[in-house]
Amino acid sequence: MLSRLDVQGFLRRVLNPVKRLVSAWWRRQSPSRQDRFATLGPLLSVVLFLAAIVSAFWYLRNEEIEREAEAVKRDTEMAQQQIRSRLIDNEDQLIPLQRDLANRAIDNLEFTQRAMAIARNRPEITHITWLNARRERRVSVAAIGEQADSLMTLDGNDPSMPNGHANSEPERAFQSARDRRTRVYSASFADANNTTVFQLQLPLSDRNGFAGVLIAEYAVEGLLRYSVANELTSRHAVAVLDPREQVVASTVTPMPGRRITRAPIFYEVPMAPAPGLVLRGQGYRTSIGLISNTLFWMVMALSVLTVWMLLGTWKHMRRRAQVQNALAAETNFRRAMENSMLTGMRAMDLETRISYVNPAFCAMTGFAESELIGRKPPFPYWPPDRYEENLRLLQQEMQGRSPAGGSEVKVMRKDGSIFDARMYVSPLIDPKGKQNGWMTSMTNITEAKRVRDQLSASHERFTTVLEGLDAAVSVLSVQQGELLFANRSYRLWFGADPKGHAMLAGSQLTGTTSKEEPDEEVDDYGGLPAQHLTEIGGDSREVFITQLDMWFDVRARYLQWTDGRLAQMLIATDITARRHAEAQQQQQAEKAQVTSRLITMGEMASSVAHELNQPLTAISNYCNGMVSRVRGDNIAKDDLLAALEKTAKQAQRAGQIIHRIRAFVKRSEPQRQPAFAASIVEDSVELAGIELRRRNVQIHTYVAQRLPVMRVDPILIEQVLLNLLKNAAEAIDNAALPPSRRHIELRVVPKHTAELGANIEFSVTDMGPGLPVEVIERMYEAFFSTKADGLGIGLGLCRSIIESHQGRIRAENLYNGASIVGCRFAFTIPVDIPRPEPHVPSPDKDAGTGTAHNTAATP
Repeated sequence: MLSRLDVQGFLRRVLNPVKRLVSAWWRRQSPSRQDRFATLGPLLSVVLFLAAIVSAFWYLRNEEIEREAEAVKRDTEMAQQQIRSRLIDNEDQLIPLQRDLANRAIDNLEFTQRAMAIARNRPEITHITWLNARRERRVSVAAIGEQADSLMTLDGNDPSMPNGHANSEPERAFQSARDRRTRVYSASFADANNTTVFQLQLPLSDRNGFAGVLIAEYAVEGLLRYSVANELTSRHAVAVLDPREQVVASTVTPMPGRRITRAPIFYEVPMAPAPGLVLRGQGYRTSIGLISNTLFWMVMALSVLTVWMLLGTWKHMRRRAQVQNALAAETNFRRAMENSMLTGMRAMDLETRISYVNPAFCAMTGFAESELIGRKPPFPYWPPDRYEENLRLLQQEMQGRSPAGGSEVKVMRKDGSIFDARMYVSPLIDPKGKQNGWMTSMTNITEAKRVRDQLSASHERFTTVLEGLDAAVSVLSVQQGELLFANRSYRLWFGADPKGHAMLAGSQLTGTTSKEEPDEEVDDYGGLPAQHLTEIGGDSREVFITQLDMWFDVRARYLQWTDGRLAQMLIATDITARRHAEAQQQQQAEKAQVTSRLITMGEMASSVAHELNQPLTAISNYCNGMVSRVRGDNIAKDDLLAALEKTAKQAQRAGQIIHRIRAFVKRSEPQRQPAFAASIVEDSVELAGIELRRRNVQIHTYVAQRLPVMRVDPILIEQVLLNLLKNAAEAIDNAALPPSRRHIELRVVPKHTAELGANIEFSVTDMGPGLPVEVIERMYEAFFSTKADGLGIGLGLCRSIIESHQGRIRAENLYNGASIVGCRFAFTIPVDIPRPEPHVPSPDKDAGTGTAHNTAATP
């Protein structure tokens, strides 16, 4: 054991070094810091004391809550045990009765007497009933100990009676007791008196098997009242809840019209063996809370008062320190401000005597401070030739009539040079609110004035350039619809009316409405950030103005006007002459298309004559034969009719050939109309068949079925197909290929690509010698041809026709190793068809069902 002296010596050895360190630290602090720490010490002590009081109250409150929760838990579990003991005791009283009923040792009268004895001693039991296996009531004894003929009848719709319905709790318990042959407690339900009850069903068994049940029905409220001890219910409220958490019984009776609410402290346990019912114990705090404790608030008030007084003392000390440093800080700040300012400052008293100038003012004028302080007008920086003007301005300043935007004056430096300056004057007010002079600020505006003059000159040059443009330039306010700028060309064509801008823009004026409907004004650009609109690049479009009968190329963009408003600028260039030239060029192209068809028919003239010679010769032979047989009176009527029908058929064939050629070469405006690929292919092959038969070339045609309708000019597409077929036949014939390679394949299939979307592809494939690479690169050039008698416009027209239909045309050689074995021309026409699924095979591999035709070339 350590003695008292040893402990004191130990503490002295430990505390003395700490004391010396604290003293040394305290001496190193400045007086202001020592005052601050001296004030913070008591403040910290009060805060710690208040925290200790709050912690103590909080701890006591939590202890009380925990004790109350433990008591509620203990009483709830005790109530659970009491209810369970009561139910088990009742079972012990009912089991002998069950056994005697199963052994048929008693009759109805003896059952009634024994059931009455049990019911009188146990008021929680509403009735005891004996049912046979067919759910028929044998005997039923009420809670008052008398027989009740109205209870447990099948024809009375008694909720307590098992009725064979699956949604009945007694029925579920009956079936469970019958199947399991053991006692069963049913779930809670409402009986005929709307009282929450549950049943105990004891099965009866004899030699034949299941013989019925013995039912004891319990009232939940009665079970709670007679099972739970009064000393327990006097301490805490106990309630029974059904599976829906509704209170069905409670030891506390609520006020009429009010529900029993859950207490802040509660504990729940199942009310076994009754399924679904929950026993809830509830408790309340017996002492006042922390907020309602008067002692707590007294301690809190005293602590707050102490803190407030300490804070007041601390603020007072801080104010004293601030006042002590105010003069030095103000002096330093004023000096730094005067030295850093670029604006010259001059102060005058009421007698116009200069009382103060800053270094910037001296630097501007070149005079020293001593040369200016105390001077009266005329001042040394006034130019000699402007004394009267400057004196007049000074008098205006003294009278308070100085312009709000300042006065522009000429100032002379000490070296005699002149510069432009702007002066602003304001009165000087003393702390008592009286004026004791004037303060003038002066800024050198020589450079700014020079820049302004340059900008003005630049604006004049810019305006001159805009006025000299042949294009109309206009700027319109988006919100107000006001014409902000219009050059000479715009005024010449549209005057000063903003409607011309609206016609060029292709929209109504923005922000203008009729006077009759002021509430209908809608700002299309309200809320949109102007910066985003102005960053968008300009768009170009062509507009036709009916009043002027002129075409304009209009470029529009949004910009921010000089006053911040959002504006739209249009530059409209007259393109009427260009549009006329394009129209003439279009007419020339159409003429070239007709010319190409005429040239094609001219090249096929001999073949057409040969094709027409066959039906015409047949007609002549039929007519001569009929004339000869008629003259010899050697022809029957049927033979004459047959000959005439054959003659008419040959005439129709010749007419169809002439009609097909006439429709092909007829000049007409391009007309887009719905057309089917099969019809176009059929007409093209019929026209090309003449040339193919002449050159002994076969054609194989494949057209996929269920192709969508195209919107094209059928004659132009026929012209492209005929040109490609004729070129393929010429390539095969000129190469003198053997019969095995003298055939052409024409395929029409649907396709879908990422670049072109849905389209129909027409392809013409021949087994000819192919095309050289240099020919493929130049074959679409105007007047380029590999034929000796060719004009070089056929393929160029084909590409123009296909591209006018938003399609693409391409050519490629077919290779077998390094050898060229043919050529393939293909063009696409866009249509609206759904994109094929990935698992559908490509149309190139004959996907889907198509129609194939083979046309043999017969001489």
